Amino acid sequence: MPSFDVRVSSQHNRVVITVAGELDFDTCPRITQATDAVSIRDRTLCLDMAGVSFMDASGLALLQSLHRHSEAQGGALELSGLQAQPRRVLELAGPGT
Repeated sequence: MPSFDVRVSSQHNRVVITVAGELDFDTCPRITQATDAVSIRDRTLCLDMAGVSFMDASGLALLQSLHRHSEAQGGALELSGLQAQPRRVLELAGPGT
């Protein structure tokens, strides 16, 4: 199994989750655990995906869930560092994803 790592840093108005490895069915629960452990009320949740070279449908579903959860908490979801394959998955999913 490829290596996977999730790191969390929290600032006043922002929570940054840095992910490295593949974002798939096996690894998505680790991101959910990390986001559940921090308050995102009225804060931006930034998912740094510079270290993510592959994302499947489970990763897409996770991003959609994080987006809805962030908005429900009065915050926003921000993605950064998207590599080619995850970016393509998001493009194929279309607007509103």
